Amino acid sequence: MIRSMTGYGRRQAPGAGGTVTVEVRSVNHRFCEIGMRLPRGMAPLEDSLKELIQRHCARGRIDLTVSLTGGRETRTTVSLDRQLAKQYHRLLDQLRREFRLAGSIDLALLAGLRDLIVVTEQPVSDKALHTSIKRLAAGAIIDLDRMRLREGKALAAHLTGMLAGIETELEQIATRIPQAVQEHYARMKGRIEKLLEPGRADAGRLEQELAAFADRSDVSEEQTRLQSHLQQFRDSMKNAGPIGKTLDFLLQEMGRETNTIGSKANDAQIAAHVVRIKGELEKLREQVLNIQ
Repeated sequence: MIRSMTGYGRRQAPGAGGTVTVEVRSVNHRFCEIGMRLPRGMAPLEDSLKELIQRHCARGRIDLTVSLTGGRETRTTVSLDRQLAKQYHRLLDQLRREFRLAGSIDLALLAGLRDLIVVTEQPVSDKALHTSIKRLAAGAIIDLDRMRLREGKALAAHLTGMLAGIETELEQIATRIPQAVQEHYARMKGRIEKLLEPGRADAGRLEQELAAFADRSDVSEEQTRLQSHLQQFRDSMKNAGPIGKTLDFLLQEMGRETNTIGSKANDAQIAAHVVRIKGELEKLREQVLNIQ
């Protein structure tokens, strides 16, 4: 079963005094690469969210974003560093007495010193919010997977049509081969007769050359292997797991067999069919790049 690597999923629900939104996007990638954008304080959720994604996505670049709007995901606290304040006061008092300075060490002076008053933002530990994010993420990933399946069905139909086109070209090549051999024989005979006196053409030698050419231009093995690869491609499209790499490998093998057919046949019409097959293989390769 084909899955595209392109998809999108989104879920939203109330939470943390506002709205929680989870979005998941995926595009094609050689491996499974996961990116996370979580609000401050949600880092502990990262591993479990990645695990959710990996259950459904074997390949692709997948980005998951969690956003909180209208609520607060952190709590601001203000604290006084009393030990540091005492040290500041003691040192300033020593400095005033040592240099006989005027003035007093008051609250305004101490409040202007760095680091005495510490403002920190601590993440809100809300188990209900974490549970809600996981639930929304699971739903968004399911939506993503459904979209990837829909895209995969469309890809499968397109790929099937291109495979049928390649088979049509192969059939025309098989039909053309015997005629190409006979035409080569006729050309060879005509050239020899032009070079020799009429009636002195060696029929036996012509037959030998014809047999040699027929052997060199025999592409039946390549046609059989290419047809086998086409069937393997179709069978692989029905598999449940990731198949993109398998399909890409089969396309490489098809390309090799097609090149061999073109070089061995040595015929303009067959060359035209080979060019069309290569064009279809290139289109297939572009589509396979987006299959999981």
